[in-house]
Amino acid sequence: MRAEVLVKVAWQSILKNTLRTLLTMLGIIIGVGAVIVMVAVGQGAKQRIRQQIDNLGTNMIVITPGTSGSGGANQGAGSFNRLTISDVETLRRECTSLAAVSAVIVAPAQAIGGKGNWRTVVNGVAVDYQVIRDWEIGSGWFFTASDVRAMRKVAVLGKTVATNLFPDDDPVGQTIQLRNVPFKIIGVLAGKGQSAGGSDQDDVILAPDTTVQTRLAGRQFIPQIVASTASAQGIAAAQGEIRAVMREAHRLASWEDDDFTVKNQADLAKTAQGTTEVMTLLLAAIASISLLVGGIGIMNIMLVSVTERTREIGIRLAIGAHAADVMTQFLVESVVMGVLGGAVGIAVGFGGAWIVGRVTGWATTVTLATVAVALLFSAGVGVFFGFYPARKAATLNPIEALRYE
Repeated sequence: MRAEVLVKVAWQSILKNTLRTLLTMLGIIIGVGAVIVMVAVGQGAKQRIRQQIDNLGTNMIVITPGTSGSGGANQGAGSFNRLTISDVETLRRECTSLAAVSAVIVAPAQAIGGKGNWRTVVNGVAVDYQVIRDWEIGSGWFFTASDVRAMRKVAVLGKTVATNLFPDDDPVGQTIQLRNVPFKIIGVLAGKGQSAGGSDQDDVILAPDTTVQTRLAGRQFIPQIVASTASAQGIAAAQGEIRAVMREAHRLASWEDDDFTVKNQADLAKTAQGTTEVMTLLLAAIASISLLVGGIGIMNIMLVSVTERTREIGIRLAIGAHAADVMTQFLVESVVMGVLGGAVGIAVGFGGAWIVGRVTGWATTVTLATVAVALLFSAGVGVFFGFYPARKAATLNPIEALRYE
């Protein structure tokens, strides 16, 4: 039989029992819809994490303190700090693969000024920090190398701090106090939103690292150094160069471990996206159980259909139809039912993903690959679970089938 005839016969058979067909396809519809929604949420989460990591800066490399041991026990990352401003200068002077380098000196402080006070974090940084973090200025300007050298008490506010201290006024040109030290506001940063870890990147004040170290932090060692390369392709080479320069600066012997850690955005992205991929696969696997249930439903209904149409099958075999023709006919009916259920399930999945995005505010992304796989899987379910009923129909004895009442 020709393909178009097979599909036409299958379609007519399905329409004869519309309600039963809809109930049979319900499992496929729910399964495909659930899988698409779960995968859409997972893909959206991956894209959101990628955007948040990109927001951290351009080709950024982060250098943090290393680990220490006590009594044979490792004290964990950041427990042994030997990073200093001198290391920043050394990296800036000797690393040819770096486009920008900056210290990050963290000093929590209560900012007082404007119409109240606000507990935030002051980051002492160099001029390069704006380039590394790709942070635009919303109003005013960023401090200069001259401000850093002169240890001027100037500050650039994050959007959250500016909104809470100066809700109705322009903060530029006004003064705030940080630990009883007056700082003149010279700019306000453009908003960046939340980080991949969920923290507010705009809840920060930036000031010259020399000023923060002498006026607010008062510590010799610094918690972090950030750097960036001119292109993403140069990150791996830059990390190797940073490690070599830092080991020499810290006078580490060849058998000694690094007393610092060097990471880049790709490492952060790989870790975060690996977690979301596992969760997406887990959710999709759970949702796929509905597809299994739907496939069993198709098999049961096709077995019922074979029983109901036993006499019809006998007539077809008696007038010259081959067993392969009968088997193909029932397989096509099963596949059509699966594909039709998959198509409706895809529509349900699109609608479900849109509703989830609207209600929860989560990013959801339905890709063409997901839709194609869902449709192929639906057809596969039809073939797999329709094979046994189709084979049973094809192996019927024509004489016994004609006698069947």
